[in-house]
Amino acid sequence: MAGKHIVLGLSGGIAAYKSAELCRALVKAGVTVQVVMTQAAEQFMTSVTMQALSGRPVFTSQWDPREANNMAHINLSREADAIVVAPASADFMSKLLHGGADELLSLMCLARPLDSVPLIVAPAMNREMWAHPATQRNVAQLKADGAHVLNVGQGDQACGETGDGRMLEAEEIVDELLSFWTPKVLQGQHVLITAGPTYEAIDPVRGITNLSSGKMGFAIAKAAHHAGAKVSLIAGPVSLSTPSGIQRVDVLSAMQMRDAVELAVQSATIFISAAGRLATRPCSGSQD
Repeated sequence: MAGKHIVLGLSGGIAAYKSAELCRALVKAGVTVQVVMTQAAEQFMTSVTMQALSGRPVFTSQWDPREANNMAHINLSREADAIVVAPASADFMSKLLHGGADELLSLMCLARPLDSVPLIVAPAMNREMWAHPATQRNVAQLKADGAHVLNVGQGDQACGETGDGRMLEAEEIVDELLSFWTPKVLQGQHVLITAGPTYEAIDPVRGITNLSSGKMGFAIAKAAHHAGAKVSLIAGPVSLSTPSGIQRVDVLSAMQMRDAVELAVQSATIFISAAGRLATRPCSGSQD
């Protein structure tokens, strides 16, 4: 994503603390980040913090006198490759849906050129708010209107409850952005990938295995998913988390991996068996 320019919008929500890490990760990836915050977002995160991380002045008002023509909502949106709202609260998504424009961030989202500045939204809210029919209707309509709405995470929430509704972690959002901008050259393909070691038991406490980490296979799976493919990943015993959007089957032995491959390969169009070596050495004798 090096060279991209992203407007990072923060609406009100405790997940705004993740936006600091997101801003830092984007800058590290070579992205220039312009932060725009709502008044509610300032209750959770200071503009000083976001300015320090982005290296650019933060905008919080449509009346900001730094813009000579007093049109920050026009100027900032025209410079962007995308507007990313993270976190996007239930209230802010409702405002987007109905074309609300009573502060700078929503005004900028409404004024952006639809054909050249995509809107990417990372929801964040309590599990009951996320599951509410009104929120789900709003999400569906935002997608129909052309916004790219990211999934939510699952886990502990600030209110003490557990469930869906957490904003994705910074690394996951960066990965989603990479996927968004990757050309979909594998659209319509089903890619089957094997990764990681196998383990052959000798007895209940001993076995034969290898030191494969599975990282290469998982990286290939993620890249194939970014390129638009349906991806099936058959993994031996590794400690890696499953990349978003990928179907994973865990196996232990070589026989289990063979059986899983023979079942999955029937519907696959591309098969990649990832393998790595700890070291290589020149072969002696004939080069044939």
